[in-house]
Amino acid sequence: MSHRELDDMLGTKWRKPSFVPNPTLRWTLIIGFVAYLIASFMTIDVNWSRVYEGLDRGAQFVLAFTKPDFVSRAGDIWGGLLESIVMTVAASVVGILISIPIGLGAARNIAPLPVYMICRGIVAVSRALQEIIVAILLVAIFGFGPLAGFLTLSFATIGFLSKLLAEDIESMDKVQAEAIKASGAKWMQWINYGVQPQVMPRLVGLSMYRIDINFRESAILGLVGAGGIGATLNTAFDRYEYDTAAAILLLIIGIVMALEYLSGVIRARVQ
Repeated sequence: MSHRELDDMLGTKWRKPSFVPNPTLRWTLIIGFVAYLIASFMTIDVNWSRVYEGLDRGAQFVLAFTKPDFVSRAGDIWGGLLESIVMTVAASVVGILISIPIGLGAARNIAPLPVYMICRGIVAVSRALQEIIVAILLVAIFGFGPLAGFLTLSFATIGFLSKLLAEDIESMDKVQAEAIKASGAKWMQWINYGVQPQVMPRLVGLSMYRIDINFRESAILGLVGAGGIGATLNTAFDRYEYDTAAAILLLIIGIVMALEYLSGVIRARVQ
């Protein structure tokens, strides 16, 4: 029996249905999307002469990584780095401690509706405002320095950790929690023995991940005057001290890699 006869007997081959079944509408959307991309690219005002002039500075910056300068501004570098670490640890601890009750309140399966709505509102506000915007506002209120950065990172940690913790609580195994509740446990005992064991590994992993994020964000917040190593990095760029900037970036990369390794070790032990 030939392949053609076999195909005729079995029918046509199965094909995955298109996301847009109507071919006319599908091609209209594709053509419209391509036209939009072309129009968007054509509206971008690029100063090619300035780009050409900047290539030389870009090359100098890349070459600076071959000879980073850790000595000339060692005091500023280590002072800014220490400030970033202090900001990161303090903001992470405060943010995590505040996130735990808010995360519990933002979980619909364990919190009453009024508490749920209030906590979800806090999470929504925290996630709606980007860190740079919050930092600029707090710098305007409290002035330049690490206090604005500390408050910004704490605020961002609350929105990040509370949301993910609440989602993890909502998706936990209900059988274990209901068994604890059926034994006559009070609400706090139910949380300690029915909820906490299920979400603790996830909470530790998210906390370590947030510490990593907070350190990287502290370098960015310094660019708007919120303290940390970012202020030193910004000063190095303003002075065209690319060798110092390269040294700072290498230190940031090294610390982030160390935090990633530490996070993996802690998560493995907790799980």
